[in-house]
Amino acid sequence: MTDARESRLSLQGDSSLPGNDDRAKTRKRPLTARLPTLMDLSGRLNARDYTIAHLLDEHTALTTPQLTAMLFGSQITCQHRLNSLRKLRFVDRFIRNQPTRPRPMCWVVGPLAARYVALARDEAPPTPKAVQQRAERIMASPRLDHLLGVNGFFGTLAAHTRTDPSTRLARWWSERSSTAAYGRRIRPDGHGVWTKGTASVGFFVEYDTGTEPIGRLIDKLPAYQRLCEDGGPNYPVLFVLQSPVREQHLHRRLGAGVGTTVTVATTCPQAGTDPAAAVWELVGDGRRRRLVDLPSSHGQTGPINPGPPSAADDPLRLLQHR
Repeated sequence: MTDARESRLSLQGDSSLPGNDDRAKTRKRPLTARLPTLMDLSGRLNARDYTIAHLLDEHTALTTPQLTAMLFGSQITCQHRLNSLRKLRFVDRFIRNQPTRPRPMCWVVGPLAARYVALARDEAPPTPKAVQQRAERIMASPRLDHLLGVNGFFGTLAAHTRTDPSTRLARWWSERSSTAAYGRRIRPDGHGVWTKGTASVGFFVEYDTGTEPIGRLIDKLPAYQRLCEDGGPNYPVLFVLQSPVREQHLHRRLGAGVGTTVTVATTCPQAGTDPAAAVWELVGDGRRRRLVDLPSSHGQTGPINPGPPSAADDPLRLLQHR
């Protein structure tokens, strides 16, 4: 080979020369993968997957243990399925990483789950960019721990129905849906209807993390009373507290008289971890009651009262005929 020939080959292969590096990068740059369509995945998704999509869209974020308890027989099976759905861009995830705190894997809707839920509601689906931004807002939210606590409460109720077929979480609405359904007159952390046999109990949840003074909790009750007086349901307000001391403090304040007739029931972890069980203490009555035994009335359906739950309200409705 001549020196000139060697020189030309050397120059062509030298990525440090102007222009050569760009061509090399262009050749190596991977093509952007096309987002699959729901029709592409129609044979690979099942009723449980669609249920996960609805739950994540309505309740923002759920952890692997929460989804396992509600929908799977083991956490390993749950992890494998969720990871498969993530590869399909149906769901997404992030780790709640805080020093000295548990690091749960949190699951949120991916582009295709968000698209499916929107289309199922006959709404315009969000763009993948909007879904990504929503997920990042959730990850950065200072209220994430509170949200996961609320979802853990309702998730435990949903899990209870798997071992007691006579029970059902007939409705589970997020703060956003509850606020809208009741004319923005109240802002509970969540609303549910629990049934056992023919008994049906509606309730509003106030999940307390201990960061607010007791007086702030009590100040929430007049709005519930006005809702009831103006035609809303007569549901108990359930305060989920983090310690017996805080629970007793709230009972003392309410027992002293605060000018409200709203039914209030409280619980704390020391009373038990199953909210369907006899863990609820009514103000003025030291006996713990089951959730289904709390006083409750759906009232008359109207502008600020959606009334009893319908089949469409059941968060696990897609699994009823599996």
